[in-house]
Amino acid sequence: MSDSLKIGVIGAGVFGNFHAGKCAAHPRHDFIGIFDPNHERVREAAKRHKTRAFDNCNALLSGVDAVIVACPAEHHGPIALAALRAGRHVLVEKPIANTIVTAQAMVDLAEKEKLVLQVGHQERFVGRAIGLDKAPERPMHITATRFGPMSDRGTDVSVTLDLMIHDFDMAAWLIGGKPISLRSETMIVYSDHADAARVEMTYEGGRTVTLEASRAEQARERIMHIVYPDGELRIDFVNKTFEDTTGYGFNPNFSEEVFAKDSLGSAVNAFTESILDGAPVAIPGQVGLDALELAIRVDAQNKK
Repeated sequence: MSDSLKIGVIGAGVFGNFHAGKCAAHPRHDFIGIFDPNHERVREAAKRHKTRAFDNCNALLSGVDAVIVACPAEHHGPIALAALRAGRHVLVEKPIANTIVTAQAMVDLAEKEKLVLQVGHQERFVGRAIGLDKAPERPMHITATRFGPMSDRGTDVSVTLDLMIHDFDMAAWLIGGKPISLRSETMIVYSDHADAARVEMTYEGGRTVTLEASRAEQARERIMHIVYPDGELRIDFVNKTFEDTTGYGFNPNFSEEVFAKDSLGSAVNAFTESILDGAPVAIPGQVGLDALELAIRVDAQNKK
């Protein structure tokens, strides 16, 4: 067991800065620096977080034990794979990659070299704050909506890889297994990729999941409605409202729990504990690969 982790961040955009803030504040981190090809942006970020700016990714990799990959989604896979090949532990934001081949190579290499590969599906931490992982029954039906306004961020990939991928993961986590059927439709609104999508999935035992995601709405909305054998749970993640008739003891004050209050910080801390203390990987690479497969399946169904 070591007391300190040499860590770097790849990407100086919005999420890169969020992660950099967590690294700078973490008591067990030796925050080596940030890489971004945009020289002005990376210098500003490094100054803000009191660390070093790197204009060469390999130079950063040579001086760290681990990296957080928080650059544009289309670069997640190649950069994370390069870091793993260099023997570095990796926390990669979602999606794990934008091709199944790259994601599978990442999962295989991490397993072979005994490296930590964690994926940024932070919604699971919020779910733990609610107590979803302790439910005595699996859901019969899940409906989730994830809407947001137009933005340039994330448009290098489809809305399925950008937003809906969170709910693919949550469905897999709560129901288990993979769907036996999937129907979908997508729509391009303003980018070069699908900006809105609707998906209906059926699982064994007649369990169903309906997902809607859009990055072309007037306001943000994140609602999940879960139907259990004994009642229903409706969570509004934006307004932090909670309706529960299950009797399962879900936590209505989940927003006050650290896992929900700071899911990003919880993810970074879990990553650190997996490397330094040997704790189980909170959200393994295979989880990210499973969610990616569904997102790509939807995009392939609707390819013109």
